[in-house]
Amino acid sequence: MAKKISIRYADAGVNIGEADRALVSIKKMARSTFGPAVLTDIGSFGAAYALSGFRKPVLVSSADGVGTKLKVAFLTGRHDTVGQCLVNHCVNDIAVQGARPLFFLDYFSVGKLNAAVAAAVISGIARGCRENGCALIGGETAEMPGLYAEGEYDMAGFIVGAAERGKLLDGASIKAGDALLGLPSTGLHTNGYSLARKLLFETAGYGPESQVPELGCTVSEELLKVHRSYLKPLRTLIDAGLLKGAAHITGGGITDNTPRMLPKGLAAAITLGSWPVLPVFELLREIGNVPDDDYRRTFNLGLGMILAVDRAKSAKAEAALKRLRQPVYRVGEVVAAKRGRARVEYL
Repeated sequence: MAKKISIRYADAGVNIGEADRALVSIKKMARSTFGPAVLTDIGSFGAAYALSGFRKPVLVSSADGVGTKLKVAFLTGRHDTVGQCLVNHCVNDIAVQGARPLFFLDYFSVGKLNAAVAAAVISGIARGCRENGCALIGGETAEMPGLYAEGEYDMAGFIVGAAERGKLLDGASIKAGDALLGLPSTGLHTNGYSLARKLLFETAGYGPESQVPELGCTVSEELLKVHRSYLKPLRTLIDAGLLKGAAHITGGGITDNTPRMLPKGLAAAITLGSWPVLPVFELLREIGNVPDDDYRRTFNLGLGMILAVDRAKSAKAEAALKRLRQPVYRVGEVVAAKRGRARVEYL
């Protein structure tokens, strides 16, 4: 009788020991984001959070990823910023609806787990959570052999925040004549990377460590700049009763995202040249001779957030932002929509 071969989980490509090593550092980083509202430790089957401080709370949630920005992390071996980008992106998505972030969960999946890489990614997530006052209360680390190329992984974030029912920011009060204010981005944030990588690496022939005079840094340094959080300036204006609506400028650019905060029948008139377009976008446009429409629907062009405020109170809103040392630009106004015309017009 043939001797039976003993096959372990590790022989199928799953290393439980490596997962345990990763979990040790993940637990420590996650606990650094905890507050008294967190009722369970990392490792529980479900995470428990005690909601308090609201009279009529409305939960606001979102899920997102960072797209092919991960490809730049793989190329450079730098994994400590993409997690922070993930958190900030999700925070912005609920902040524009008036919600304060409460807790965050992450999903990290990889073909072969490397505890050091996982720890670097989670360190960015934990940093983003701490900076936004958000608890990292759980998540999933999945090792799935054969599903990813060697050295690659994917991740997603899930956030839950809360707002008072009567203070949800839904844009309903926005009217024609309201001012549109723009807050600058740090760079590409987490959108347009498929086109940016094609233009920089394939068309222009740059490498990750190529120094580019127009950028004042290497290609990888530019592409790995952290997607910033706008929570503080948004909360400042919300608490002062100055903000009517906000649009997070992500995939789809100014063209597709600005109308998301506007009631039916209204459009946005955006004044070109009213804010500084970052050098990286001008460089990408030049390399690829990118058409205007594609350019404006792919990249944020230097604006990560557009705010709608009453024209009569716009100077007060700008002053409040400047006290935070937050640069702000008056980039346009809300206008009546014209039948058969786009809801964002560039002037």
